[in-house]
Amino acid sequence: MDRPRVGLKDVARLAGVSVKTVSNVVNGYVHVTPATRTRVEAAIKELNYRPNLSARNLRQGRTGIIALAVPELDIPYFAELARLVVAAAEERGLTVLIDQTGASREREQLVAEGFRAHLIDGVIFSPLALSSEDLAAIWDASPTSPSPIPTVLLGERVYEGPADHLVVDNVTAAKEATLHLAALGRRRIAAIGAQDDVAAETSRLRLAGYRLALEEAGLPWDDRLVVPVEAYHRADGARAMARLLDSGAAPDAAFCFNDLLALGALRTLLERGRSVPGDVALAGFDDIEDGRYSTPTLTTISPDKQSIARQAVDLLAARMASRASEPREIRVPHRLVVRESTGG
Repeated sequence: MDRPRVGLKDVARLAGVSVKTVSNVVNGYVHVTPATRTRVEAAIKELNYRPNLSARNLRQGRTGIIALAVPELDIPYFAELARLVVAAAEERGLTVLIDQTGASREREQLVAEGFRAHLIDGVIFSPLALSSEDLAAIWDASPTSPSPIPTVLLGERVYEGPADHLVVDNVTAAKEATLHLAALGRRRIAAIGAQDDVAAETSRLRLAGYRLALEEAGLPWDDRLVVPVEAYHRADGARAMARLLDSGAAPDAAFCFNDLLALGALRTLLERGRSVPGDVALAGFDDIEDGRYSTPTLTTISPDKQSIARQAVDLLAARMASRASEPREIRVPHRLVVRESTGG
């Protein structure tokens, strides 16, 4: 025989809280104490409670679908993040629609304008191509004005608009990676990943962190050691390292602005007969899985992707339920993971 359907009352009874409190946890209400939330979530898991999504969405006028808009799914960082967002959304009974923008200004503008608002309840959005002027044209200049669709931004804050924002401190993280290389006694530290695009905020911030580290370590700035790239792919990193070696700049270390650039640079170094970390120490950014299995394994800055995904879904759920007012900016923790490419 079919087991009786578990309801909110059953969860409330087991957790020792009110039905309203259980509903608040299920629907992402932010003003629930961590201890209470943990107790309710444990009861939900024990009873295998599943909300009646169709009925709830019908009552609330929602679809139960959110979107995740990222530049490229074949970049491992975004693929790993997408997996974590899907998992966090499933815990709330939400389905995730994945949208790949290709870092196209036009496609990102469509996302910001809420062009799929009839299909989705909100969007988690990682823009690369949009400038502050672009978003200002879409969203009212007042930070308390509503956006076309509930939105949580990932990456750099390019506009003080009405969206919550999750950001990694790129300046501090890049500085930590570069100082780590300097602490190893490296004196000619290259930076691979500079970009001149008007919206390339990530590149500018990581380059700023690199510059601060050189100043703190008492190392001179050398333009030949700063290598621009078109994109953040393996091939770009391989070409950048080849240019460095061919230029006679003689780097003894390199901070690459993401792990794919570092993996490409690693390939070029090994092809040229340079040892890593003996001749050149390498550090990346993102802590993608490939870097944990490369030879040598890759030293990197590791943003807390689990925290990014969970907090993004929590913030979006609160905004979709109209429980959020002032937009919030949350800095996500990161750590330097030292591996074989710098002698770890």
